[in-house]
Amino acid sequence: MADHCPPDTKDYPATERTRVRRSPERGSHAHADVHAIMDAAPLCHVGYVINGAPYVTPTLHWREGDYVYWHGSAASRFLRAAEDMPVCLTCSIMDGYVLARSAFNHSVNYRSAMVFGTARLVDDVEEKTDALRRFVDDLFPGRWDSLRPMTRQEVKATSVLRMKIDEASAKIRNGPPGDSDEADHPVWAGVLPIESRLVPPQPAPGLPDGIELPQSLAELIQSGRLR
Repeated sequence: MADHCPPDTKDYPATERTRVRRSPERGSHAHADVHAIMDAAPLCHVGYVINGAPYVTPTLHWREGDYVYWHGSAASRFLRAAEDMPVCLTCSIMDGYVLARSAFNHSVNYRSAMVFGTARLVDDVEEKTDALRRFVDDLFPGRWDSLRPMTRQEVKATSVLRMKIDEASAKIRNGPPGDSDEADHPVWAGVLPIESRLVPPQPAPGLPDGIELPQSLAELIQSGRLR
């Protein structure tokens, strides 16, 4: 859940595993930069180790201050394995293909964030239910109160993990190809922008007549945001 407070001017500590080595001018440890990418990305990937083998799983996430949450099935061996373990969570957004005059200089415009911490299971029923409510309302403001209440069995079947962000870095590329010195080569060069956005909704089969799309969802679609 995005912060609604004055801009955060703090930085996460620059450590050996978060220091941006390649093109360091594109890197940042600023809370504001890391959080902005996490809040804009609809999907994250969580990496951890089970019995000595690496695994990376995609999931939806939400952020509250310096904490990031994700959820899944309580039967998931991945979520059970991640509990109380150090994990790496990444978010990435691709903004465009960058076409240069040579294959070597082609690139992409992107935003990425990598955060580290220890995953903790939210096991109190009320706390977990409240976290899921915040998750739904973060994606779709005001929707939770219109839904059928979750049953205790549904809550029990859902795991929520929370991780305090101990270390983090962001990396961003945004701009044209960096080969202006080869502008005399007769080939098109520039950026092919990529947009991820919501499109007109598709009503569920059997939706009774008279149930209109809520204004809040119509506004979300119109905004061009994903969340």
